[in-house]
Amino acid sequence: MNRVAGKKSSLTWAVHISVAVLVALWLFPTVGLFVSSFRTADQISNSGWWASLFAAEQTEVYRTSDPDDTRQADGDMYSVSGNIFGGAPLDIGAWGVSSRNVSAFQPGETADMGDGESLTLAPDGSYVWKGNDKQLSGRGQRIFVVALVPPEFNLDNYRTILFSGTGQDNMAKAFFNTLTVTIPATIIPIVVAAFAAYALAWMDFPGRALLIAAVVGLLVVPLQLALIPLLKLHLAIGIGKGYMGVWLAHTAFGMPLAIYLLRNYMVGLPRDIIENAKVDGATDFQIFTKIIIPLSFPALASFAIFQFLWTWNDLLVAKVFLIDSSGSTTVMTNQIVELLGTRGGNWEILATAAFVSIAVPLAVFFAMQRYLVRGLLAGSVK
Repeated sequence: MNRVAGKKSSLTWAVHISVAVLVALWLFPTVGLFVSSFRTADQISNSGWWASLFAAEQTEVYRTSDPDDTRQADGDMYSVSGNIFGGAPLDIGAWGVSSRNVSAFQPGETADMGDGESLTLAPDGSYVWKGNDKQLSGRGQRIFVVALVPPEFNLDNYRTILFSGTGQDNMAKAFFNTLTVTIPATIIPIVVAAFAAYALAWMDFPGRALLIAAVVGLLVVPLQLALIPLLKLHLAIGIGKGYMGVWLAHTAFGMPLAIYLLRNYMVGLPRDIIENAKVDGATDFQIFTKIIIPLSFPALASFAIFQFLWTWNDLLVAKVFLIDSSGSTTVMTNQIVELLGTRGGNWEILATAAFVSIAVPLAVFFAMQRYLVRGLLAGSVK
């Protein structure tokens, strides 16, 4: 009675838990990257993204006003007064005048800096800096403040990444370069593979079985083996390192999988429809465009997702067939690698650049994911 039809398996709960864990493992880093892209460098270094909605203790650096312009005589000494907070005051927990000990004093205490020089910081941020003529000259005195800083979210990181001119931080040009590579490199193999898959599925000609076997065999060939020979061929025929070369490279590397998926799907379509169309006088081209293509949309969308994601996230093929010394054709993956070298310590910039890079693939995947499983499983069950 344990296997009665309609009775749920006792392992259903395990399946649900497994799916929830997998979703969480994918979701947490993505959400963390998204939240971090709106935070400042100090907030990222002092607290995790999960604490972004709460005030966090941070060390802020302020400077008093220039003593040459604001100092006032105070007996034999001089003094400079003011407030370090230009806007709303923070909740000061401790402060200091040296980076070696940023929490040496409590609010309201006076820091003895030697030779009669002193500085007093009140809880509201007002200060009084006293010293002689030589001590109160030049730039203002640095004040390190440990305070509870409220959460702050802004678009400064995105402005830096997307609208910072032509510097190394600019990803706007790399974004459009990636679109220029990805869109044709997704459309071309789909168009070519659709014709080939129809021929292998529904047209009888000598050597068809050998072609199908060759397509299956090419699925296991690593693309690294073909990089250098294909680059030499591109240089020999004059397309060199450019968009045309990288389009053809992605087309060649994606063609076996495209033909395999589409052929398996088309073989599973009802034969009666094809035969009736031929009886009515339809040509192979008419059958292909008016019957096969509309019915094969799930398989086409399935491969489009794979090809788009692979091409968008590709670095190796772009490095070999596209990127030149000038950097005018650099793609987003290579731009992020450059940022790791130039801005390796700026986590807010890296988080923003990474999220900009994955935003488009996420949108494409969620828009077309309902066709993914239908296209992948097509032809697997007769």
